[in-house]
Amino acid sequence: MKTAVIKFGGSSLGTPEKINLSALKIKKLYEEGLLPVAVVSAPADCTDDLLGLASEVSPRCEARELDALQACGEQISAALVAMAVNKCGLRAVSLTGSQAGIITDGNFGKARVTALNGGRLAKETEDGKIVIVAGFQGVSAGGDITTLGRGGSDFTAVYLARALGSEKCVFYTDVKGIYSAHPALVPEAKVCGVLSYGEVMALAEAGTEVRQFAAIRFAAENKLNLVLRSSFSDDNGTVVNEMGEKGLHCFAFSRSADRDTVYVIGNGIDSGVAGTLAAAEPFLCGLRAEISEHSVRFTVPSGRGETVLRRLHAVFIESH
Repeated sequence: MKTAVIKFGGSSLGTPEKINLSALKIKKLYEEGLLPVAVVSAPADCTDDLLGLASEVSPRCEARELDALQACGEQISAALVAMAVNKCGLRAVSLTGSQAGIITDGNFGKARVTALNGGRLAKETEDGKIVIVAGFQGVSAGGDITTLGRGGSDFTAVYLARALGSEKCVFYTDVKGIYSAHPALVPEAKVCGVLSYGEVMALAEAGTEVRQFAAIRFAAENKLNLVLRSSFSDDNGTVVNEMGEKGLHCFAFSRSADRDTVYVIGNGIDSGVAGTLAAAEPFLCGLRAEISEHSVRFTVPSGRGETVLRRLHAVFIESH
């Protein structure tokens, strides 16, 4: 059977009902003739709760012990999802990062994956089992549990997708995809159908929590298509690939004590695009634009960023 790598975020695993829903999605893929390998994050808020507990026990925790503690959250998810899949009449097995053969360096808290010892994974999949892998973690050459940094389960998923020869990696979250702007700021924001790797990396650099930057970069380097979709709907979500589509697609902003920064994300950006943006929003006239291949960045006075973002979104997204 052809392998399909999917990843469930913590918001998709926060309750028994959500875990069972995730299991049904795995079952559907299996019934379509695919052999799913699922990577799971810790249940929502679990990692923060564990770190809070650690701070109550000791104000100065050793990095090695923090990694050993944090890895427990993903292992909880993996075991529970495997139980739910087995309840559906399929055969599933949960694996820790170490059991899955994810080898890392010894840099606790932000370890780098260096190799995959895939013997156990191959054995389980060849036996027709659905493997549920605890994301965010691996094991060092010295045998210590390590974690991959914030969003590390994303990297686990794309790394395994490449290693197992999967054509794409599907991320399930509590949102329908990547939006043209944060819906809390712009209720009219739309789900982007297709974006390029460069655009998503630009969004990550702008501070939006779309996906881990290192995971997107790895997918780009290996031309691995990604799909970001909701665990709770059948919408198509957002496809992330090498080409994307030409044009302006997303808007974001960040705030500091004395200024706001507005980011415009797209493909084919040049100085002419910056001029077009300034013409659409006169407030930007005369402001210096920082231009890169996939973004234009304007620094505006504190308190003006949201207004500028909404106006640009209305012109370039809502009117099209």
